[in-house]
Amino acid sequence: MSSYPLLNLFLTMLWFFLWILWLMLLFRVIVDIFRDDELSGWGKAGWMIFVCVLPFLGIFVYLIARGRGMGERELRHAQAKEREFRAYVRGAAAEPAAGTSQVAELEKLAGLRNHGDITEEEYQRAKNRLLAV
Repeated sequence: MSSYPLLNLFLTMLWFFLWILWLMLLFRVIVDIFRDDELSGWGKAGWMIFVCVLPFLGIFVYLIARGRGMGERELRHAQAKEREFRAYVRGAAAEPAAGTSQVAELEKLAGLRNHGDITEEEYQRAKNRLLAV
C-alpha cells in the first residue's frame, strides 16, 4: 500500500502539467517579444525585465496588452518562411546544373523516339537544335 493517495497523485500531475504549460507560454512570449519588429529596443528590454522579474504577472499582462497581435505576427512569420522556401525551390528547379539539362532532354527525346511518339526525322531535328544551343 502506498502512503501517497490517488487524489494527491492527480493533483501533482495537474500541477506538473500546468508548470509545463506555463513554461511553454513563457518561451512563446519571449520569442514573440524578440520577433516583433514594431517594438523598439527599449520596449523589448522593458517587457523582458517585466517578464523575468515578475514572471506570472508579466506574462498575463503581456497577453492582455499584446496577445491579439501574437497570432498575427506568427502568421506573418510563417508566410514569410513559406515565401522564402518557395523562392528557393523555384530557383533550384529553374537552374539545373550545366550539361545535365541537355542530357535529360536527349534522354527524353530518345524515349519519345523509342516509344514511337516522334519519327526519326523529328528526333534528329530536335537533337540538332538542342546541341546547337
